[in-house]
Amino acid sequence: MRSAAGALAAAAFAFSASAPAQENSCALPNALRAQSDRHAVYFRMSPPPAVGRHFGLVFAVCGLAGASQPDSVAVDARMPSHGHGMNYRPTVATLGGGRYRAEGLMFHMPGVWELVFVLREGGASGRITHTFVLR
Repeated sequence: MRSAAGALAAAAFAFSASAPAQENSCALPNALRAQSDRHAVYFRMSPPPAVGRHFGLVFAVCGLAGASQPDSVAVDARMPSHGHGMNYRPTVATLGGGRYRAEGLMFHMPGVWELVFVLREGGASGRITHTFVLR
């Protein structure tokens, strides 16, 4: 009886440890994280954004709670207090395995920006945002 309880406890630990490990396996090292209830996005900006300088993103989209990979992704940015976005439309390339590269982003003024990831899945779309201050 005691060994059965130990085996059950070990199985429960292995099951609970497998869900976070599965999500983290798609995470990018040294990346920022933003999430919704269905997906987490891990991303790195390169070079670091500066006013008036183009930069790119490498990012990974991880399904949470059994969510599948989105059918498509897009990236945008906006300044909520000003009511406008970037002056440029970035392109997104699929790298495979839930990873993507976005090129052609540029923040044309300092202030509070929202980086917006738009995920389309099964005819519906959702947004994941990350807010930061550009000085």
